[in-house]
Amino acid sequence: MNKYSEIFGIDISKNVFDCYGSIQGHLQFKNDELGFKKFRKLLPKNSLVVMEATGYYHYRFAQFLYKQGICVSVVNPLSIKRFVQMKLAKIKTDKADAKAICNYGLTQEVPFYTALTDVQSECLQLFRLMDNQLKIRTATKNKIHGEKVLGIPSPYVYRSLKRTLKYLDKELKGIEHKLLSLVKKEHQKQLTLLQSIPGIGLKTALFLIVVTDGFKKFETSSQLCSYAGITPTIRESGSSVRGRARISKVGNRKLRNLLFLCSFSAYKHNKGCAAIFERITNKGKSKKLALIAVSNKLLKQCFSIVKSGIPYDEAHVSVLKVK
Repeated sequence: MNKYSEIFGIDISKNVFDCYGSIQGHLQFKNDELGFKKFRKLLPKNSLVVMEATGYYHYRFAQFLYKQGICVSVVNPLSIKRFVQMKLAKIKTDKADAKAICNYGLTQEVPFYTALTDVQSECLQLFRLMDNQLKIRTATKNKIHGEKVLGIPSPYVYRSLKRTLKYLDKELKGIEHKLLSLVKKEHQKQLTLLQSIPGIGLKTALFLIVVTDGFKKFETSSQLCSYAGITPTIRESGSSVRGRARISKVGNRKLRNLLFLCSFSAYKHNKGCAAIFERITNKGKSKKLALIAVSNKLLKQCFSIVKSGIPYDEAHVSVLKVK
């Protein structure tokens, strides 16, 4: 028998969120502070609220409920999708999705949401702002290049684009400086240790510290690799199905992308990563597969070095490996 008095499934979007209670049925509220408070008043004691991870929208609502002392679960959207497919559902609406999430909470064991600290929250918002500014900067640079390719650019347009680019560069430096000052307050030693690893840059080191809460969220390097989505998945069945091993991609996409970019430098300058890259490519495997393996190795190095408190040393040999 379910231990909660009622379970609510939430499908949240930009302007509204649809809610389906296991007793109260379908409800809808505005996706703002007032809507959150109205929903809170309707919640009976000992309720569970289940929602999908949908970026900033779910984060605001989950933080609000957590601070109000409500049991909250944030579930991977892929888990909900597979659950709906298993039920052979043919209707795809916000109302139907909210009901499906409610049913998922009723039948499955769901993880509890752990609220972010104020520093983590601010840092993640700064990273989102940085990503948006980088996209605009790239588009601006492409426009400048396009003007040159087309011929003699309009002096006014060219100067305007150059000013925009200069402003964006200044903004990005300011965001990076703010991130650095926030992380340095509590994790200066970890930041120094991570940057001692060949291939790990400042941005990746900062993001790693923020999303792992100073590496306190994970007990093993394997858990961290699973979180990043760079662990292999095996596809085998009977004697006929022998699918190629692929990375799961069920994890933090931004962290995975940052590590992949770091791997291009790591396989050239990091001794452990270079050995893995050579071993895989010498077997005739693709360079991309080798770089993914390098990403995995990099993340394990990060975990080991932070936990041990010893800076990177290419001559160091793990005691466990010797045994």
